[in-house]
Amino acid sequence: MSSIGTGYDLSASQFSPDGRVFQVEYAQKAVENSGTAIGIRGKDGVVFGVEKLVTSKLYEVGANKRIFNIDRHIGMAVAGLLADARQIVENARDEASNHRLNYNSPIPLKHLTERVSLLVHAYTLYSFVRPFGVSCILGSYEADGPQMYMIDPSGVSYGYNGCAIGKAKQAAKTEIEKLKMKDMTCAELVKEVAKIIYIVHDEVKDKNFELELSWVGDMTGGRHELVPPNVFAEAEKHAKEALEESDDSDDDEL
Repeated sequence: MSSIGTGYDLSASQFSPDGRVFQVEYAQKAVENSGTAIGIRGKDGVVFGVEKLVTSKLYEVGANKRIFNIDRHIGMAVAGLLADARQIVENARDEASNHRLNYNSPIPLKHLTERVSLLVHAYTLYSFVRPFGVSCILGSYEADGPQMYMIDPSGVSYGYNGCAIGKAKQAAKTEIEKLKMKDMTCAELVKEVAKIIYIVHDEVKDKNFELELSWVGDMTGGRHELVPPNVFAEAEKHAKEALEESDDSDDDEL
């Protein structure tokens, strides 16, 4: 930390002389230490993929998932501190439930994102709380088509066609930019999402990981669901073959 930051990182409600809030930057570092999560919006839906790092062989397979259902038509993928993520998920579910109760209709994703962003931002304003160490990607399929937003620990949210969060987000973004997302179906995208997760995974630092895939769109009748086992197996096989091909081409160059 530079001398200009000394003493200005003790509270989430204090600016440094150069206009930074260090507690928020530290929260973003917590996200960057987490497994990579990506979301891609195609022409008929949204696909989520998560690299869930497994730090012990003793953990139960499938525990502590990083993809959540918020409402029937909305899913969320998270990167960062999982305990913080669950708090955001619960708040988002409450917002969706209250909207359905009050208006007798599913909540639009744009409205839900604004509500959750307000909560995340509120936790950067007061010295008696700390910012959430979580970035999350929200995706839905509505009457006007697929929608996807990302919220970071500062409370800022943007709409995306494709985005990545977590430790390998830069490499994942580079891979996502190569795709013609708007012309691709979810059936095609799910293979690409799996491939990207496998390509950006760091085998040296993080040996074991579990791949998580979900989608929402035409093929699910507008419901957010985990990818069926047969599609998952096919996507994972495609990803492993692509990874082996890239490794072979790297060896040939050497």
